[in-house]
Amino acid sequence: MTVSMTREQGLELLRQMLRIRRFEERAAELYQLGKIHGFLHLYIGEEAVAAGSIPALTQDDAVVATYREHGHALVRGTSMRSLMAELYGKATGCARGRGGSMHFFDASRRFYGGLAIVGGGLPVAVGLALADKLQGRARVTACYFGDGAVAEGEFHESLNLAALWKLPVLFLCENNLYAMGTALARHQSQPDIAGKARAYAMTAHTIDGMDVLAVEAATGRAVESIRQGQGPCFLEYRTYRFRAHSMYDAELYRTKDEVNEWKQRDPIALFQQTLRAAGLLHDEDEEQLETSIAAEVTDAVAFAEAGPWEPVENLTKDVYSRTVGDQQSAINEKLNADR
Repeated sequence: MTVSMTREQGLELLRQMLRIRRFEERAAELYQLGKIHGFLHLYIGEEAVAAGSIPALTQDDAVVATYREHGHALVRGTSMRSLMAELYGKATGCARGRGGSMHFFDASRRFYGGLAIVGGGLPVAVGLALADKLQGRARVTACYFGDGAVAEGEFHESLNLAALWKLPVLFLCENNLYAMGTALARHQSQPDIAGKARAYAMTAHTIDGMDVLAVEAATGRAVESIRQGQGPCFLEYRTYRFRAHSMYDAELYRTKDEVNEWKQRDPIALFQQTLRAAGLLHDEDEEQLETSIAAEVTDAVAFAEAGPWEPVENLTKDVYSRTVGDQQSAINEKLNADR
């Protein structure tokens, strides 16, 4: 296989995938120790998608993700410290500890979730893209979602409007073959997800989501097409999660043999082999990457452990706007007066 990239580019792609993997592995350990609570959806096995696609975007572009968004936030540039603190529920987290695992948020990097509702990010992405088009801003909105979202009405409504209005949206389906515990063939009479997008007169392609170079190339072409005013694009990344849907999942819907078969196509191991064959990766490179990332993860955990909890007096902060709050106070006063 011919690799048309520099050594620095190759090592950076590998670094980002390893950062995601090691962050997720540590998060799983901390969850089992009772340090992290609530739901936790791991991205292990799908790292090539985030690492290969997000660099195609500029800082002016927007990213809308799902509840399995840790990897997206890391590659987008949000600090590992603030992400780990968010998992802990600390005030120093990217959402001040209010969102947790499923609601990472970083407005400074135009990273708009972390959205827990299946398919909920699709109309948000269409709205962001519509605003950009109306304001004449040359931006792209990248919207990530899983194959389960295809069964939601928002999927069809969003694709239809984006195509109808030629909005600058990049729809990115991370098809890991299971909507929670339901196999794709059990919830879709037509399992060709990219084909559904084409039905809305939209350019759509299916990509090997375990190959970071294939992801990078396809995403780059799609972003360029959108920037040229060609309307929205749709990419279906065929990928696979190696861990259960969430930490609560008993994982009774697929066999160990199936999981092990997919692990033979581990995106990190495959890319390491590619880099080594091209003479771009050496033993000392891997050692340096692992040492650096281990230190970053350790630092992030220490930061989260030391972080403060949000004061109790902030419990109602940002729950209501001032106007709504004033209206409610007036209603309460009237009700008390009538008693």
